[in-house]
Amino acid sequence: MTRNTTRTTGITSCLLALAAVLLTQPASAKDSQLAFVSSEKDNAITLVDLKTLSVVGVIPTCKRPRHMQRLHGDTQLMVACSDSGRADIIDLATRKPVARLPLGEDPEVFDLSPDGKTAYVSAEDDGALNVFDLVARKLVKGVPVGQEPEGVRLSPDGQRVYVTSEVAHMVHVVDARTLTVVANIPVGQRPRRLAFSADGRELWVSNELGASVSVISTADLKVVATIAFEVKGMRADDITPVGMTLSRDGRTMYVGLGRANHVAFVDVATRKTRALALVGKRAWSTAVSRDGARLFVVNGLSDDMTVVDTATAKPIKTVAVGRVPHTVVVDD
Repeated sequence: MTRNTTRTTGITSCLLALAAVLLTQPASAKDSQLAFVSSEKDNAITLVDLKTLSVVGVIPTCKRPRHMQRLHGDTQLMVACSDSGRADIIDLATRKPVARLPLGEDPEVFDLSPDGKTAYVSAEDDGALNVFDLVARKLVKGVPVGQEPEGVRLSPDGQRVYVTSEVAHMVHVVDARTLTVVANIPVGQRPRRLAFSADGRELWVSNELGASVSVISTADLKVVATIAFEVKGMRADDITPVGMTLSRDGRTMYVGLGRANHVAFVDVATRKTRALALVGKRAWSTAVSRDGARLFVVNGLSDDMTVVDTATAKPIKTVAVGRVPHTVVVDD
């Protein structure tokens, strides 16, 4: 996955423009009743109407858009583009890009501080966590971690940043104040994404080549459980968990099982799979509606998104959303 490309320059000047937009633009409409789906091959974001579950538009963006997240205030969407080395900022009301931010070589996943002033970005080619201060308008620091970092999650209290390393098979714990690594936690093979339990006491880590999820105690910074997945008729090598989303009531973790073409409904308390929902090919990113009734699953190899009824674990509809969809953000 690592590529040698020319390092992106001009971070400080573009951060000036981004900060101006973020800090001075008036609040715009939100709750657009749309799902936004990034398409790696189309260099675009597909818009899906949540009522009709049909495509209603496309937003052109930078090259190979991947991870997305709403910014502070929920009026703008930030999308990281790996082949452009930058992020585009999309206004949810106008559905147009309003700013751009260089993110270094091959950015993939990021998280934001609760106040929206700091961005934590996995820099895959650099083997680092890049930290951007959007108010001071500068790249603060690149924190060295293991090779091919991907998943990034800020703790609920804002004190720690957790970063997965696909090659080192570890989760690195970074102190958000000192920006130093304070712990390295061995997990399963090729860890990808991270999700917290509702109380923040557990951090779940998907292990793509381990057909499992590692559960870390955030108090002890140790793995306290490993949840292995099985799908009838499939080998363990075909079960490649990546994306995870916690249910609105905090009782269920939805885990996309990648090439197994299913999503596991895992009971958080017992750590047991209680249901498997059949979706498209290579179930990847997941998101849940505000009322918790629907689960949205992006399928990277069938170029579509499956909408699942969370009460029955049955698919409602599958919508074509562009080539190699990566992430879905639900704005309901």
